[in-house]
Amino acid sequence: MSGARGGLGRIVAMGVALALALLLLGAREATAGKYAVAQCGWYVGADASWADTTGGAKFRSDGWCVPAAGQDPFNGVHLKSFTREGQSTVSGTRFARWRWEAPPGTGIAQVRGTWWHALHDGMEQRIGVGTWNGGFDVFAAAGGTDTAPREFVAGFNPAQPALEDRLLCARIETKWCSLDAGSWSAIRALTITVQDDQWPGAAVGGAITAGGWRRGVQGVSFWGSDIGAGVRYGETAVDGARVDLTEYGCAKTIIGGEWRATQMRPCGLGVAGSAAIDTGRFSDGPHGIHHCVTDFAGNGGCTPDQTFFVDNNPPAHPRNPALTGGEAWRRSNDFDATWVNPDQGPASPVGGASWRIEGPGGYSTPAKFVPGRDLSALQDLFVPRAGVYSLSVWLRDEAGNEAPSSAVAVPLRFDDVPPSIAFDPPAPGAEVPEQIRAQLTDAHSGPASGEIHYRRLDGKQWTELPAKFQRGDSADAAQLIARLPDDLGPGTYVFRADGLDVAGNGASTSRRADGVEMTVRKVATGAVAAVKRAEVVREKTRIFAQLGWRGRTGTKLTVPYRAGAVLSGRLLSAEGAGLSGRTLRVVSRPSRGALRKTRVDAVGTGPHGGFRLPLAVGTSRRIAVAFAGEERLDGASRRPLTLRVRGGIDFQATPHALRTGEAVSFSGRVRALGAPLPRRGKLVAIQYYESATKRWRPVLVTRTNHSGRFEASYRFRYVSGSASIRLRATSLAEERWPYAPGVSRPVIVQVSG
Repeated sequence: MSGARGGLGRIVAMGVALALALLLLGAREATAGKYAVAQCGWYVGADASWADTTGGAKFRSDGWCVPAAGQDPFNGVHLKSFTREGQSTVSGTRFARWRWEAPPGTGIAQVRGTWWHALHDGMEQRIGVGTWNGGFDVFAAAGGTDTAPREFVAGFNPAQPALEDRLLCARIETKWCSLDAGSWSAIRALTITVQDDQWPGAAVGGAITAGGWRRGVQGVSFWGSDIGAGVRYGETAVDGARVDLTEYGCAKTIIGGEWRATQMRPCGLGVAGSAAIDTGRFSDGPHGIHHCVTDFAGNGGCTPDQTFFVDNNPPAHPRNPALTGGEAWRRSNDFDATWVNPDQGPASPVGGASWRIEGPGGYSTPAKFVPGRDLSALQDLFVPRAGVYSLSVWLRDEAGNEAPSSAVAVPLRFDDVPPSIAFDPPAPGAEVPEQIRAQLTDAHSGPASGEIHYRRLDGKQWTELPAKFQRGDSADAAQLIARLPDDLGPGTYVFRADGLDVAGNGASTSRRADGVEMTVRKVATGAVAAVKRAEVVREKTRIFAQLGWRGRTGTKLTVPYRAGAVLSGRLLSAEGAGLSGRTLRVVSRPSRGALRKTRVDAVGTGPHGGFRLPLAVGTSRRIAVAFAGEERLDGASRRPLTLRVRGGIDFQATPHALRTGEAVSFSGRVRALGAPLPRRGKLVAIQYYESATKRWRPVLVTRTNHSGRFEASYRFRYVSGSASIRLRATSLAEERWPYAPGVSRPVIVQVSG
């Protein structure tokens, strides 16, 4: 017991010396990083090695530090060294020891624990620290038996690299200790304070620091390194505010309300991680990001701020949209649009513009993007055919933000089709008509003006006949009305009508609507009766015709792929009576690009003048119906009818359920009956349904191979939550493609953010 008490006295003295040293060092020690390691107690094992300097001949070890859960955490817990039974002596200076080593770059600054022992014939228990020069400084020693666990504490300045508990034959090497009475030493409930003055290093990178403007969710990658206790956690901050905390796995436990390590180096020396940062939380403009790491001792290291630029808001709508040359009707299919860009403030500059042209019959181009910083004009735009279209323009900034809902629209009015003009036939029974009338129609820009001229049949000089321009009941119709001169001499006269539409297209004719040349014969008074007897009266006829498919009818009809339509109508007299038993000629002219040639069919009229002709499955076409006439019946023809057939297209998308950031694969086939596929492949647009506007919007545009098959993929990057996205494929209109745009059955893809 006397040896034990002497050892405790040395521990107390060293504790007082440590306290004085701390007072003298002051602020320097206050800034040092330290952490506590719990060993052999509190359900914690031992991060220590055991060795026997006799090679295992004289000593043995025994350790039991972790009792079953729910038991007293210190009941029977120990780390012991024993002399071996059956051995008589051990040489002086020989020992067994338990050893704890501080991680490289650190040192042991304090130790607190419990020890007890049974020692005989020169055997001692010595607790001390291994020094930097390889020595062993003892701070607690005992040479007797004391089986009551007693606490010890000691501090070290400077901190030392190791802690050892030795069972030693405390005699010189030429002497020996008897082992007849076995000796042992024990230790437990150690709290080892490790001093770590090494600052960890940090690094940050990833998409958010890659330069340029950033929007939406951006990835950040970070790293940390240390040479002491290891990295415990890392923090990423934007503008000084933490946006991510990553805690790394460390060997630790809660004791007395504080974290203690359970290993001498509790954490990893090299760590890495990543996080997703929602830039929508920040204002548009520049921001600073840095990453800090903290080791288990509380030392921290940070990267310098890196600047990144955020823009999550699309530009406002273009200002003052206008067309070069104005918005009036034009004959030239060439449009240039201009606008003024809105002020972007601290956000990214305007990086280009997207546009779409929409028009009659559901015509809509895929949205097209034209890049260019501060772009404020689009040039060389055109439309597919005459009509009124709408050009929509919206802006995209350099961060990629755009909002189609901010689009502004300007009208595109194109008309390159001449008006239709024809004379009215003279009133029945009139020798010389009092008035000459010509009907002027134009389906697009509308009639604008006209003139009527006449000449003798055997003459060459035309004379203008003053005519009144009178608008009809609709905007696309007008007529020219002129009176014959009172002094017109006997003879046959030919008339010519000239007309212009609003776009400036002109047309001229000398014929009536039935194709007969517009002439008036004026004879002397005595010859009128003879002329009448010589004339044979031919009754006028007219044709009514329409196209039909599944209850839908019209002179212009659109049907699905491989659908057959029906041509029907009646042949009527001038009084509206049906003309039966007559034969009509039906001419079907396929659209450009079709393999089939023009087809001519004959169809007869029924009892009431009606006729019906099924039309073969095929491409789009124009269909004309004509009656050749008879001895007392004039011929008649019908303006061609238009049958538009939609292209056939199949479409699949896989998988049907995916997460944001994953790609969906598209595939399908364009089918063409009676038409070759374009050499470069058929143009196909993949579209999605925008529920807010109730319109189909483009996702991407691709082309098929020579067999009509296509494949594409798309990655959903910005879907948050869960969304059901409705997709379809559309075969677009192209030159020499004899089909109207066709669409596939919709496919629904479920995307989860």
